[in-house]
Amino acid sequence: MLGVFTCASSNFLTRIRMTKTFSVYAALLLLVLSLSACQTTVKRSDSIAERAIAAWNSHDPDKTVTAYTDDVVYEDVPHRIISHGRAELREFVAGCFASDGDVKVELVNSWVHDGHGVMEWVWRGVDIEQFKTGKPFTIRGLSIFEVRDGKISRDRDYYDVATQMRDVGALPK
Repeated sequence: MLGVFTCASSNFLTRIRMTKTFSVYAALLLLVLSLSACQTTVKRSDSIAERAIAAWNSHDPDKTVTAYTDDVVYEDVPHRIISHGRAELREFVAGCFASDGDVKVELVNSWVHDGHGVMEWVWRGVDIEQFKTGKPFTIRGLSIFEVRDGKISRDRDYYDVATQMRDVGALPK
């Protein structure tokens, strides 16, 4: 009788272990499926951000503004410049290219969801007009933006101007 009890309890314990193992695997499967479902709506890299960065890298103000809606509101927060509409934005972009030579913008990361997005970027250039040093600089920045009809309709750029000033020698390191 003891052997039957041992065998029965052994089978019972095996079932419990299998049930626990199955539960753990089921929970992991649900987690993976829920994460993959989230990834269909939340992107870590986005074609809107990639198009905007490519437009800036064209060094052509007319091409750059095509990433934005006609009624865009574009704000360069550190310089307190707000551009309303593509015409003002084009003027701002042309000024950036005149002020900073050899501009190269790198998209580090981006996220777009439900008409809102964030881009982390690195701006590299040579100071031509702002401090007139001719020296290269690198600025890390962040854009917070809104999207409408596949284009950026509002953009607020944040970056540290002091970093640029230190790079070109306008501030001590």
